[in-house]
Amino acid sequence: MDDHPGKSPDHLTINVTHRDDPVFEVTEADAFASARKYPNIVVRGPLFGLAAQRRGERPRWRLMGELDTGFPQMARDELNSHLWFKAKDDTEDRAERRSLLAAVARLETEPVNEVTADGVRYRIVRADEFARIGGGSLEPPRATDPDDDSWDLDAPESSRTKDFVVDHAAAVGLAEGIDRAGLLQLSYTADRFPYDVRADSQRALTTHPGVVLLPTTFRVVERKELSWSMVTGQHATPQAARRALVDHLTRPMPQLPDLPDMPELPAWMKVDEKEQAIHERAAKKFMARRRPNELLVRGRRFEVVRAERVMRIGPDGPERPRPSDTDDYGPSQIHPLMDEEGNITYGT
Repeated sequence: MDDHPGKSPDHLTINVTHRDDPVFEVTEADAFASARKYPNIVVRGPLFGLAAQRRGERPRWRLMGELDTGFPQMARDELNSHLWFKAKDDTEDRAERRSLLAAVARLETEPVNEVTADGVRYRIVRADEFARIGGGSLEPPRATDPDDDSWDLDAPESSRTKDFVVDHAAAVGLAEGIDRAGLLQLSYTADRFPYDVRADSQRALTTHPGVVLLPTTFRVVERKELSWSMVTGQHATPQAARRALVDHLTRPMPQLPDLPDMPELPAWMKVDEKEQAIHERAAKKFMARRRPNELLVRGRRFEVVRAERVMRIGPDGPERPRPSDTDDYGPSQIHPLMDEEGNITYGT
């Protein structure tokens, strides 16, 4: 019965704790209330990103970026660039540069999901994005979600995902512990998913039996009659998503000037001045409210929603891309050649 006598391995341990902290207690109460109001989940699909493991951090892994791309190869290209620029700008040691460039060479020719360079393990990791739903509505931001009140559309975006430490055994509150326990058997079962996707998802329950919840992000969606469509990417705070919605409404793609022999722009690229004025008035009213999460304009309903991500964990850490995760293109050389001295050869 007991395959792990004594202490359970980290990837099977959910360590629940309680803190005598008013903020912690309010956050826990908010999470339990949301679970009752939004009891079900809808899975959007996989996202991919990068994680690194240094010698002193084992068995933990650290996320290197946002984990927001929909294709493994895009994450591999991101790693390719990270290692190439590290070899170019961050070292004068020939052996270190040689190790970094060897990893780059592999990424240029093989769809590999893990490389080691200068003693650091780099891995392409995957997570499933989902939202909670109840009463036909997606969950909006919670009162206890980190937020701000700025409407500066040019403010730099913060990040709660970069440098997040993936540690399955780290202490969490009771609400998150219950959430994770409930997600242990999450898999793709709907007929809309191809057979190989469902099979890989079921297999992952065994190969990567643990789960970790990554920092929550926020998106703007447009409510349709029977569904929702994404309007913005991921944002670290609800207010950043609200700013993105205002930007979406008030900063449309400008119409290009007429040039000789240039074909007429399609209708969707043209700015309708009347529509634009309506959008600007709606955005102004939206910004006059404090932390609004819905906007109705010209019969279109925009909503700010919570987007969560769950990462499966196995004995060797975070799950890599699955065989059924598809790419639109393969590996290629994306930077000029560099030798161990740092000399760069540009193509002709």
